[in-house]
Amino acid sequence: MNVALDLLMRTLFFKLSMLFTCCCFVGCAVSNNPLRKEIKQLQKGAIKDDTSFVYSLPFQEGNSHLLVQGYFGVFSHKERAALDFKMKRGTNILAVRDGVVLRVKEDGSKGGWSRKFRSQGNNIVIQHNDNSRSGYWHLKKDGALVKVGDTVKQGQVIGLSGKTGYAAIPHLHFIVWTTDRRGQWQQVATRFKTSKGIKYLKPWRWYRNKKDRLTF
Repeated sequence: MNVALDLLMRTLFFKLSMLFTCCCFVGCAVSNNPLRKEIKQLQKGAIKDDTSFVYSLPFQEGNSHLLVQGYFGVFSHKERAALDFKMKRGTNILAVRDGVVLRVKEDGSKGGWSRKFRSQGNNIVIQHNDNSRSGYWHLKKDGALVKVGDTVKQGQVIGLSGKTGYAAIPHLHFIVWTTDRRGQWQQVATRFKTSKGIKYLKPWRWYRNKKDRLTF
């Protein structure tokens, strides 16, 4: 079996396993949040967006990761416009854009598929210059490489992935918030620069952080 076919079979098996677990133990109902419909249209290109910020992927250049759950996913994102990247423990997590570190938690040591572990989830939250915030969850214990008040640059290593908190598998949970006209915080979908162009990410797809070619 060649490498590509083996990778495809592994991905398919993982996807079916997650869907079976989801439907048996969580339920397959979907969110009625109007943002869910808007995101679907953005992903399909039915709505064009060429003004929002383009984020870099939260992992190192040249690497690829499987998006195991997307926006409003039925597994654990029913009301969350969040993304879950499958990552081995200890994988470098990169800042998706410039900002200032607003919050750091890295003392959690437990994790699993139970809400009792939710408070154990290690995380980093970064404030950006447009008043939006990005959050990185499930870091390993003592896995934060920045502290509150630090200024970070896009592509900077800020932490190490893990499986702390409410997490069935080791992964990075990523989410962005911004304020609406009333000053209320709301979750938003984000565009990413990938090896195949600028995209709104979809679940069960591999995404590669393309290396930029050096120019002289």
